Amino acid sequence: MALVALNAAAMGQAASAPETAPAPRLDDKKVIPYRITRGDRLAVSIFGEPDLTAGNKRVEGNGTINLTLVGYVRVYGLTLAEAADAIEAAYRDGRILRNPEVTVMVEEYSPRVVTVSGKVKFPGRVDLPPEQQWTIKDVITKVGGFDDTARGTAVRLIRKQPDGSSKVYTLDVQSTLLGKDRASTSTDASFPVEPDDTIYVPEKII
Repeated sequence: MALVALNAAAMGQAASAPETAPAPRLDDKKVIPYRITRGDRLAVSIFGEPDLTAGNKRVEGNGTINLTLVGYVRVYGLTLAEAADAIEAAYRDGRILRNPEVTVMVEEYSPRVVTVSGKVKFPGRVDLPPEQQWTIKDVITKVGGFDDTARGTAVRLIRKQPDGSSKVYTLDVQSTLLGKDRASTSTDASFPVEPDDTIYVPEKII
């Protein structure tokens, strides 16, 4: 009977003990693998192939680097691992190396900058962290937010394409910042920005 009582008491304590809360997690939702951008300088090493290993490979305006024997390989927008895969494929497809093992590292980061103009409190250039994905909301917040005359529901983001053309996105950022109803269904404020984007905030139409 004493053993039963002890077991019952133990069960009672377990039932009444508060659940252990999960350990707090760091806010890592914006942390991403670095993606290569124009102007970066890369080091490309190929295991066992010292003649093909080289540094100071600048990513050209068209997003490529020039490598020995295979020529231009597009790496813009790729992670370092993806760039290594692309280079390995180039050497395999060119029948130069049967099973290349490539490592890509960044020797020098290109400035990662977006430019904000129009009706914001502090227009100008914003530096983007190399290994974080920033959204248009992050950038607008960084420049102090919209001013009183801003038309924040029609923010224009201009992005240069690899062929030299430009693509324009019109985004509703204000609804999310103000917690309006449309914010629950709109993903515009979470639109990811990229280096060299230009953001323009127009004036309200009165």
